[in-house]
Amino acid sequence: MKTTTAIRFTPLVLMCLVATWFIWGSMYLAIKWALVSFPPFYQMGTQFIVAGVLLAALSKWRGTAWPTANEWFGGAVMGALLLLGGYGFTALAETRVGSGLVVAFGAVVPSMVALAEWGYGIRPGMRRGIGIVIGLIGTVMLAEGNGFGASVSGLIFMAISCATWSVGSVWAVHGLPGGKPLKLASGFMGHASQMVVGGGMLLVASWSVGEVPVWPPEPMALASWTYLMIAGSLVGYTAYMLLLERTTPSLAASYTYVNPLVALILGTVIGGELVSGFEWLAVVVVLVGVVMLMWKQAE
Repeated sequence: MKTTTAIRFTPLVLMCLVATWFIWGSMYLAIKWALVSFPPFYQMGTQFIVAGVLLAALSKWRGTAWPTANEWFGGAVMGALLLLGGYGFTALAETRVGSGLVVAFGAVVPSMVALAEWGYGIRPGMRRGIGIVIGLIGTVMLAEGNGFGASVSGLIFMAISCATWSVGSVWAVHGLPGGKPLKLASGFMGHASQMVVGGGMLLVASWSVGEVPVWPPEPMALASWTYLMIAGSLVGYTAYMLLLERTTPSLAASYTYVNPLVALILGTVIGGELVSGFEWLAVVVVLVGVVMLMWKQAE
């Protein structure tokens, strides 16, 4: 089990934080645009397999050994939780609900992470406990707004996405339930193994539900897919895994501070999405909860 020590805000950690804050904030509108030609599971599966193969080739060229059987298993666990569950169901939710509201709902992740860490003996103090409650209240408000209120399936998909993402984030740091470490290949090869196996799982899911991509794809959809593969998968996901390795699950989840605002602004201004005043209020409540939950969490 990984023990939490004082966090060093090195230039690499700061760059990773910026990447997850702003690149991921723009990712949700790109997912929506790519859906025109690439169905959700197919879209995520293809981009992660391409990104994973490129990252594995780079790691091998730098002399990194291929993952062992145990490390492939660890990559499969992370791929199933973070990629199939987290990314796949987020894209699926965007077929039902606007991108801005999808990412706003995702701000519940820090609360879920804090609850998941409870089983590892990590207890939130009073301030963090209040933050969890406020964040969950805001999420309930968001679920009752016009967007999710009109799409129960979209709400269910996002709940699955957030739950699997939170569990995967905690397991990556603290190990499996019972304290058994989750063996992952070192460095970028470990990230690549998750992308390749997780991408394969996403394509199996795509085939099982009968997804059919549009070919040739629309130019905007292809450009969005390319952006997601490079910025979302290679850069953003790798940055998140580096944060999990070098900081804490709570700090790694700090992208939920900024992502909702970036996604809502892009969704309403560029994507033409409609967000009601009540939904904006719900987002504010969620973010207040996130701030209380994570403020000075590194102490």
